[in-house]
Amino acid sequence: MSGDGGAEVTVPASLNVLRKDRDIQLLLVGGVEKIEQLLGNYSDVADRLEIQAASEIVEMDEPPALALKKKKDSSMRVAIDMVKAGRAQAAVSAGNTGALMATSRFVLKMIPGLDRPAICGELPTLSGHVRMLDLGANVDSGPDMLRQFAIMGSVLAAEVDDINEPSIGLLNIGAEDIKGSEVVKQASSLIAATGLNYKGYIEADDIYSGRVDVIVADGFSGNISLKTSEGVVKFIMGVMREEFSRNLITRFVALIALPIMKAAGKRMDPRRYNGASLLGLRGTVVKSHGGADVMAFEYAIIEAAKEAKMSVSERISAAIEQQMESVGENST
Repeated sequence: MSGDGGAEVTVPASLNVLRKDRDIQLLLVGGVEKIEQLLGNYSDVADRLEIQAASEIVEMDEPPALALKKKKDSSMRVAIDMVKAGRAQAAVSAGNTGALMATSRFVLKMIPGLDRPAICGELPTLSGHVRMLDLGANVDSGPDMLRQFAIMGSVLAAEVDDINEPSIGLLNIGAEDIKGSEVVKQASSLIAATGLNYKGYIEADDIYSGRVDVIVADGFSGNISLKTSEGVVKFIMGVMREEFSRNLITRFVALIALPIMKAAGKRMDPRRYNGASLLGLRGTVVKSHGGADVMAFEYAIIEAAKEAKMSVSERISAAIEQQMESVGENST
């Protein structure tokens, strides 16, 4: 019910997903009357769609603590409660990120051995895409948290992207061992000791190269990298539109280049990478961008379905347990 577009975005997106994938069943949580108005004729997918009433909405600017304490019948809370109860295998929301994180952590709890959840999203690369975490859930992340992020990201890439031994890179200000803060240096040593396919440091200008499958960063650096990248894409597209429309000759050139521009735009379209995973929880929760349109929200639902199908949360739990046992054996 929340997000910039609200049910006007999420309901049509849900119908589109149901019509494209007959293995998915959806519970639409929120105001029943509003949802029914937007559903229209959905008889072709009625057997795989159910409406669950929720009387409250968490506003986009609402303090997370207030939403958690005061709005226990919000669509966000009810959806996460259903994951906790096993009635749903995943929850998807375009709502308030802080409230979603706080509510998910309170209701679902953390996987034993993990300190905090991390937001993991996809970014396009020259060879496909890369998973990057944390994208803003944790401003300060110590060395061991970064190690945990590496394990979680590796499991996600292995299960959802079907990559054997995903390669891991640690975001740093340089590729040399002597560069970076003490936290990053210690994290590098810890990640190297996990047995993961760790490739060492990766600089920000290498994020889109496709050199690694997973990039690990603290939430501060990860979020800045993400937002900077989004701004650069807008800048480039704006400059190109301006230059192509400068005169008759450039307009003619733009017409010739249109197929290439469309293909490039499709590869870089952020809607195709919408749906960030809240990793580390005892359940699957996917955060859609608040400004997502119908197509973008479809991708968030699809991402959640993939993670649920591959039992990503359970596999992360198993990987963390294995790492803890390994550390225990080495210490003795």
